[in-house]
Amino acid sequence: MAAELIMVEQQGCYYCLEWKDQLGHIYPKTPEGKYAPLKTIDITEVDELEGLQRDVIFTPTFVLMENDRELGRLEGYSSEDFFWELLEVILEKKTEYTAPKVVKTIN
Repeated sequence: MAAELIMVEQQGCYYCLEWKDQLGHIYPKTPEGKYAPLKTIDITEVDELEGLQRDVIFTPTFVLMENDRELGRLEGYSSEDFFWELLEVILEKKTEYTAPKVVKTIN
């Protein structure tokens, strides 16, 4: 079984809506999204998840899972940069994921 990123959300969560508005449509198209597809669940369904290291208290919480085992998590959402940077760190540290190298050009 491959890695999966589970987004735990709840109705009325402002930061959940912000993430969905800013990144929800982009995530599946990214290297991270292709490596660890997103599954969204409501916080009331979190008891059905096996392999969590601790309770989910905040929303959104992003839990990286593989083979019914939690590899890492991001609690909350404050910005795109924060999300991508921390997700990349968890993916590279806990899985075989390697982030694509970005080539910057100077005009």
